[in-house]
Amino acid sequence: MFKFFNRVKTVVGAELNAMLDKAEDPVKMLEQFMRDMENDIREAESAVAKQIANEKMMKRKYDDAQALADKRMQQAEKAIESGNDDLARRALEDKKNHQEQADQLKASFERAQEDSTTLRQKLDEMKKEYQEMKLKKDSLKARAESAKTRTKINRTMSSIGNDESRQGFERMEEKVMQYEAEAETSEDLSKQNRSLDDEFAELDKEDSIDDELAALKRKMNKE
Repeated sequence: MFKFFNRVKTVVGAELNAMLDKAEDPVKMLEQFMRDMENDIREAESAVAKQIANEKMMKRKYDDAQALADKRMQQAEKAIESGNDDLARRALEDKKNHQEQADQLKASFERAQEDSTTLRQKLDEMKKEYQEMKLKKDSLKARAESAKTRTKINRTMSSIGNDESRQGFERMEEKVMQYEAEAETSEDLSKQNRSLDDEFAELDKEDSIDDELAALKRKMNKE
């Protein structure tokens, strides 16, 4: 059940960079690694739980067999005290059988106990490795997102400063300058037109005064 974690450690330690280089999306690959590890942890937890249950069962059987062997010993002692050697002999024979079973069950229980301890330690190691991998995954994910953002910005900045963009800005600048020149020309023409109109208006004004002066002279002579 722990083979996958050994494989993942190898991948992360020596092959992860190469695999991520080949992957279309490193972030998705990392997420898949984490999901696989989570599944393995759940399977390991189930296996450890079964082993602990087996350990408890063996302990219970050993305790029952040992208790019965102890009981037969006490009964044999009681029979001897009562002077019943035959009953004591039979109790000792039965005690011997139960003690043999108890010894076998004790050995099985101790093996189950060792296996449970080993599996619990392995499970703890898996969970510790998972947390380390999770931190590394989060770090790699952040680095990947940062790299994508930098690449996008760099490409945008590169496109802004290319020849085509500069030429486009230069064309627009020329158009703006042309608009400004046209505006200045139209203002000059407008000023010229206003100057001519003013001169003619002044001329008309002088003609009107001259006419008025002549009329006044004629009137005075008649008088």
